[in-house]
Amino acid sequence: MCLKLGKDGVLLHIDLAKGKRRLGCSALTQAFDQIGNDCPDIEDVPYLKKVFEAVQELLGERLISAGHDISDGGLIVTILEMAFAGNCGVNLNIDSKDSGLLQALFAEELGLVIEVHSNNLAAVKEKLQAAGVSVNVIGEVNTTPEIELVVDDEMCLNESVSDLRDLWEETSFQLEELQRLKSCVKLEKEGLKSRTSPLWHLSFTPNFTDREQLTASSKPKVAIIREEGSNSDREMAAAFHAAGFEPWDISMSDLLNQKASLVEFRGIAFVGGFSYADVLDSAKGWAASIRFNQPLIQQFQEFYNRPDTFSLGVCNGCQLMSLLGWVPGPDIGGSLGAGGDMAQPRFIHNESGRFECRFTSVAIGESPAIMFRGMEGSTLGIWAAHGEGRALFPDKNVLSGVVNSNLAPLRYCDDANNTTEVYPFNPNGSPLGIAGLCSPNGRHLAMMPHPERSFMMWQYPWYPKEWQVEKGGPSPWLRMFQNAREWCS
Repeated sequence: MCLKLGKDGVLLHIDLAKGKRRLGCSALTQAFDQIGNDCPDIEDVPYLKKVFEAVQELLGERLISAGHDISDGGLIVTILEMAFAGNCGVNLNIDSKDSGLLQALFAEELGLVIEVHSNNLAAVKEKLQAAGVSVNVIGEVNTTPEIELVVDDEMCLNESVSDLRDLWEETSFQLEELQRLKSCVKLEKEGLKSRTSPLWHLSFTPNFTDREQLTASSKPKVAIIREEGSNSDREMAAAFHAAGFEPWDISMSDLLNQKASLVEFRGIAFVGGFSYADVLDSAKGWAASIRFNQPLIQQFQEFYNRPDTFSLGVCNGCQLMSLLGWVPGPDIGGSLGAGGDMAQPRFIHNESGRFECRFTSVAIGESPAIMFRGMEGSTLGIWAAHGEGRALFPDKNVLSGVVNSNLAPLRYCDDANNTTEVYPFNPNGSPLGIAGLCSPNGRHLAMMPHPERSFMMWQYPWYPKEWQVEKGGPSPWLRMFQNAREWCS
């Protein structure tokens, strides 16, 4: 829904109510403790069908760059949300058609607001009119962060986007302060004023996996390992499958009951989720089911030590790999000390005190990690969803060793691509922005964000238009899984 075209953008309103502006049950009436009398309704269903089909045709011809249905708050709130999302201003010129100022702006009658390029305006209007759809030009997008609203030739609003966005977000932020660390809420609120589009950079071009590898009769096997409460196993299997692997669904009970063995696998992936509902804290229940079962811990250790194997742990799986000592490795990570204290790095509760689900920015640095080969120097977006993702280094010497050995290949970064500890760019408060760890030999990688939830471009909510990618094609994160496939070869 974000406005994208800058000064070339034109806003059109398609009105499904054909001029009616009923305020009943609107957000406006509720704000004044009222209900109202007449509610919005759709009275011409065949016209709705016409509008839908016409808009689908325009979308198919890529003539619409942004769109939003008129819902809670009415026409003015719809346009403001589009401006907030695009971080840009608009000049609006609306005709109330004698319905009244509040009705024109806040009635929640069904309709659409779409953004089209000024060069395509005539063609879009012609196509809609040919389909029997009425459309009104109601404004233009501008590059200055100002909202200017004129209704019936009278200036009604002239405010900065940031001030209006603060008002729009205020209730949400007050609710957040009741359940999240107040200093984190303050950082996010103040940071909104200076947010820009992320300056992501790719050091490579994403491509689909070679057909020869996808259709091979013999593929390397990867075990997608899950525990009670895990999720993302289907996405993880899909990502490995798209890279030319043969993924197998393996539950911990399969291993405990000896129905499956790690001997036949080249790779294993510990998936995300909430093993044992995370009531035992950061995958500790999952780790215990392995560490305190002698045949199982031996099987995992033999797999880890085999020179022809690799492993990936994501989110809950990342927490598990740290508790097993797989990353950054037994020689660097330390071990259980006196009194049960661990020098081993691990992941603890987010600094904000809450589960954080965000599409965040990360930078990939130089490291021995085999899955990041050729991706170094890239900054890009990825889904993060965890409540316990803050990297803890009880021994500062271990942290220094990790940094000096380039064993923290993934870091959270801000809009300017700078590694950061600042919330919400860093969603959990990890030191030095650390979002992942790898072993010295590069074969074992653990990361908190979810590449398997981001390996196709349609999973990206936004990306720079300069990227040479297909909307339905692979995202840069597929390269991780392709790197593992090439390494197996």
